Amino acid sequence: MVALRRAALVKEVLFMGSFSGSKLGLVARMALAAASLATVLAAVPAQADTISVAVDRAKVLRISRPADVVIVGNPAIADATVQDNQTLIITGKSFGTTNLIVLDSAGQSIADSIVTVTQSDDGLVTVYRRASRQTLSCTPDCSPTLAIGDTGTAFDAVNSQISAHGSSATPK
Repeated sequence: MVALRRAALVKEVLFMGSFSGSKLGLVARMALAAASLATVLAAVPAQADTISVAVDRAKVLRISRPADVVIVGNPAIADATVQDNQTLIITGKSFGTTNLIVLDSAGQSIADSIVTVTQSDDGLVTVYRRASRQTLSCTPDCSPTLAIGDTGTAFDAVNSQISAHGSSATPK
């Protein structure tokens, strides 16, 4: 609303008859228009920053002021852990897009970001057999790995093997 009022004022000043007809008037109108445009653009809020992170990866986000409240729109897609009052760790949990809002103790916004979680492409090979899908990690040899979107039987088989392997390494 403020931007619209300023734009109307700029239009009114630009088309005032007192400056028309002289070169000085044109220069003055152009200078006024540039100053007014800068003021209007300063009043328009900036778009949210975008944070991109891969599934099962973490990214450090440093903020300018101490955080009091951290809100993740959809915690199934990404998670935010407070490392200290000016450092957050963003972890990708599932494919998709969500938002992250950080507020200070006065409730003022410190950060308002879009978080996009993508698949990690390093060394992954996806095998499709008709309607079945399985992902292999080929770093350097190909072995089955857990990947969101794989067929339930392939996912469950790898998950049970990982769980069995982990429990055999745990002291009893």
